[in-house]
Amino acid sequence: MEKIASFTVNHLLLEPGVYVSRQDRDPATGTVVTTFDLRLTAPNREPVMDTAAVHAIEHLGATFLRNDPEWASRVVYFGPMGCRTGFYLLLFGERTAPEVAPLVRRMFEFVRDFEGEIPGAAPRDCGNWHDADLNQAQWWARRYLTNTLDHIDAAHMTYPE
Repeated sequence: MEKIASFTVNHLLLEPGVYVSRQDRDPATGTVVTTFDLRLTAPNREPVMDTAAVHAIEHLGATFLRNDPEWASRVVYFGPMGCRTGFYLLLFGERTAPEVAPLVRRMFEFVRDFEGEIPGAAPRDCGNWHDADLNQAQWWARRYLTNTLDHIDAAHMTYPE
């Protein structure tokens, strides 16, 4: 079997950042979808996020993105990586990391500053509604903003060789 694209990235060199993972054209419609790797931790070198933090960021991030006036219609998907070191953001169209970094910044500022009940964190709305931790999500959002997004550069938007 052929390795999938995300398994060809050298995770031993990967740092937190905003990366284009791939751009694929749907053969049936011709629509291009760009997949972004929003990496919050250095894989295999830093602790991974707790599932409750990941779940809260997923709910808050998806809510933010689907309500953003400029980007809502371009969002295909936002969700966690199984390894719990980051998230995938899929957008319609050929997009670049520098173009999307301001959106990612606003999303994590939204998570950092959010007050109240996490959207969709209720038994009727979510299959694991009780496993969400807003405080942890906000800690990770602050860390990603401060350590990565506040000074993001080309090196943190291009996969290492």
